[in-house]
Amino acid sequence: MDAADAIRAKALALGFDAVGFAPASLGPDARGRLADFLAQGRHGDMGWMQDRFEQRADPQALWPQARSVICLGLSYAPDTDPLATLSHAERGNISIYARNRDYHDVVKGLLKHLAQFIVSRFGHDVKVFVDTAPVMEKPLAAQAGIGWQGKHTNLVSRQHGSWLFLGEIYTSLDLAPDAAQPDRCGSCTRCLAACPTGAFPAPYQLDARRCIAYLTIEYAGAIPEEFRAPMGNRIYGCDDCLAACPWNRFAVQTRQAKLAARSDLTSPLLSDLAALDDAGFRARFAGSPIKRIGRDRFVRNVMIAIGNSADATLRPSCAALLDDANPVVAEAAAWALGQLA
Repeated sequence: MDAADAIRAKALALGFDAVGFAPASLGPDARGRLADFLAQGRHGDMGWMQDRFEQRADPQALWPQARSVICLGLSYAPDTDPLATLSHAERGNISIYARNRDYHDVVKGLLKHLAQFIVSRFGHDVKVFVDTAPVMEKPLAAQAGIGWQGKHTNLVSRQHGSWLFLGEIYTSLDLAPDAAQPDRCGSCTRCLAACPTGAFPAPYQLDARRCIAYLTIEYAGAIPEEFRAPMGNRIYGCDDCLAACPWNRFAVQTRQAKLAARSDLTSPLLSDLAALDDAGFRARFAGSPIKRIGRDRFVRNVMIAIGNSADATLRPSCAALLDDANPVVAEAAAWALGQLA
């Protein structure tokens, strides 16, 4: 068994669902797309994308010793309709990926086990990354044959649809690269049509400033009013473009118990979430990726959802936050109260 076969077998035994190998380089197309995205300001307030452009666009700029990239995919496919909660206006809709443990911890734990195997077996250096590092995960995964970047710009797999967490191991080991897969989106545009806020200027292009995932997670300010009604009850992330992909019909529910949805995060009551103070927020979302955005940003999102609910019984939840210490929360509460009035 050669090195690539041994690493692939070990990765699958550890629980990864997809494995591919790519050279530690990205072509001019990936670099050009990233440069255009940044030049048009479509990254919004995510300045870290610009700050480490060179390292993001070139794996060897991040680590000169890298010769190969081992790309790993971990399925988080749900066992129920990911959009079912959208029809329950009194409850919040949380993106499928955030309904249990923080995937950074889950994926990184598996990556470290695989990295230890590579070092002990082959004696080469490795570096482990999830999506917090300046790594172009989706182009690398596409280059490694795990899938292709769909018209919604996310990775699509024939076996796992749009439900894959990605992680990478950069290594000084030379590994034979896998063949890239062809784009199998064809004429389908379901993902583009599904976007509530029109965040796709064209196929294969995303304007993050219009994306509900960006607005509810990355953006800290007052959400522009044009996006508030389309948000509905989406209080953390958005799965609409992912859920619309026809390739999801081949996806099988995740095997990882840590990624299976917690019952209290599947369709939580907005009234309960609106009442969270900082300590209550931290306690409820301990171990969850939601914790990283903080109480204020989260409760701001909850206020927008309440404003869209048309449920007058939620007015006291808004009134209680009109004098919140955070002005963004207070403004969202006033807007929500006005909507319900």
